[in-house]
Amino acid sequence: MEIFNHNANFNFLGLRRFSIGLAVLLMVASVALILTKGFNYGQDFQGGVAVNVAYQNPVDTNDVRQVLTKAGLENPLVQAVGGTREVTVRLQPKDDHGSTGLSGDEAATKVSNDIMAAIKSVRPDATMKSKSFVGPQVGEELRSDGIYAVLFVIIGIMGYLWIRFEKRFAIAALATEVHDVLVTLGIFALTQREFDLTVLASVLAVVGYSINDKVVVFDRVRELFRSSRNATPEEVLNRSINSTLSRTIITSLFTGITMAALFFFGGSVVHGFAITMLIGILVGTLSSIFVASPILLWLGVSKQDLMPRSKEDPALERRP
Repeated sequence: MEIFNHNANFNFLGLRRFSIGLAVLLMVASVALILTKGFNYGQDFQGGVAVNVAYQNPVDTNDVRQVLTKAGLENPLVQAVGGTREVTVRLQPKDDHGSTGLSGDEAATKVSNDIMAAIKSVRPDATMKSKSFVGPQVGEELRSDGIYAVLFVIIGIMGYLWIRFEKRFAIAALATEVHDVLVTLGIFALTQREFDLTVLASVLAVVGYSINDKVVVFDRVRELFRSSRNATPEEVLNRSINSTLSRTIITSLFTGITMAALFFFGGSVVHGFAITMLIGILVGTLSSIFVASPILLWLGVSKQDLMPRSKEDPALERRP
């Protein structure tokens, strides 16, 4: 199945100054947003109490939020769960709940009682289904572990490409992976969508998905370098992008459709995962086409870098 002719010769590298400039601009903007606005961390990272409340009759989340705010419960996060008769109420830890010597279960019980008292004063048909507590120390550990996990994955991928291809490919992959992760996180900082463990898991999935696209293009680059006699590096890189473009678009399209279905029909629990994957698929696909190969060209990749080297040829051994 082809969307684009694999023999097409669109000059993607001719746009490299614009594409690299835009990529750098997006990275700088993303870093600025992350440092200034930060993330809207969910309960998994911030700690706090979550209470699931069921109603006999339909309820509006805005009404629940207003009731809790009037009762003096600050910044309640109210989300519908699987319809209009069940909501999750999340409250971040407060001094009067988290630092008065109460255990996690005691703090969860106290806060959940406050929540249910406020809700039942307006809606007697409400009942508490469950409650949970996450301490802030656990949330801090999860944040740091998540950062280490992302760094470990990116560095591991760089090492793999260094061994399989050549160091210039590893550097290009590292740069584009950092770009993809930063832009995806920057969008979360800009929109202030809740950042929880499902989002962190999808960020790791984005890293793996993005590198898959780049490995396909890199394989074709290596193949064309070895089979072409007089083609310049720019011509080889352009041909590689054009010949893999249909595969890249089809893979991204069907993965995106799957994530869209997960978002619309999978329930609110997986919304963060699906949204992050959709953003990452778009960013990763564009970087595979417009960013990775221009970086390779800028690094000076050539046919000699990918040809097998003979140990008996001292000239090749002296080549840096």
